[in-house]
Amino acid sequence: MMNRFEGPGAREARIRYLDGDFQVTSPGVFVRCAVTGESIPLDELKYWSVARQEPYLNAIVSLKRETESNPLLKQR
Repeated sequence: MMNRFEGPGAREARIRYLDGDFQVTSPGVFVRCAVTGESIPLDELKYWSVARQEPYLNAIVSLKRETESNPLLKQR
């Protein structure tokens, strides 16, 4: 069974992540979450790190990566 990211024309995009926006540098229909590896359709991409230039599947995954990257946040 093929998912919606397989088949002809279903390419992974390359993205430059900006504050509050992103810029597609290489066309595609999805990006992969930096933590889970799951595909994220570009029209559903809402969470990313500008500093690390990484996309995240959702807010929970984003927070997980942030606390892993900065252990001092766990102490707050």
